[in-house]
Amino acid sequence: MPTSTAKKDNSTFELKVADRLRVLRRLDVEPVVCETHGGFGRLFTRVYSHIKRGMVFEHDPAKAAKLGLQRPTWRVYEADAEAALAESVGKDLAVNLLDLDPYGSPWGFVQAFLTSRPIAGPLWLVVNDGLRQKLRLGGAWHVGCLADVVARRGNDLHDVYLSVVEEMIVELAAKVKCKLERFAGYYCGAGKQMTHWTALLLPLKPDVPPIAETPAAEPVKKRRRKTKP
Repeated sequence: MPTSTAKKDNSTFELKVADRLRVLRRLDVEPVVCETHGGFGRLFTRVYSHIKRGMVFEHDPAKAAKLGLQRPTWRVYEADAEAALAESVGKDLAVNLLDLDPYGSPWGFVQAFLTSRPIAGPLWLVVNDGLRQKLRLGGAWHVGCLADVVARRGNDLHDVYLSVVEEMIVELAAKVKCKLERFAGYYCGAGKQMTHWTALLLPLKPDVPPIAETPAAEPVKKRRRKTKP
């Protein structure tokens, strides 16, 4: 019998597909995908099967083996995604779409990815976020990654979680010299406890020192010639 978590995941699957297809349509370059939770490969079948370059993580050996057969041109890592990303696994791959589909909080994976590699171009994040379930009845103070937000905004974050997400991604982007260009999200699933959100990060342009202005030359004073009387 499926667990309640599996039911929630299944109930939002078509929304996940739609979110990812929408992001792909907005990419104006060849997609290079990092999928942090490969699972049984259902999202790949519906969304990414035409994409040649990418990497996927899956800690379950049997699932990882199937993912390797499913996508022979991708890198498939049998590993915990958060730990592997923090160790800069796949750093050389110019990912422009980060796909996060954990059962709980995505923030450890987001931070591991962003802080372990340079962000040289536009990066889309498309996320299935289960953290809001823990925020009911003032439970935010139990969540370590929300400690700074709780200190600023208090403990009751359940109803404003989307604005919390935007605030957190802005702060994290700034730490890796990026800016948040676009953000959208919505609540869904059983009891609206899941949060789907997408974000576009752009790297900041390096500071260019101003060109020193050349001082203007002083005007040449003309001497009047004296005439003989």
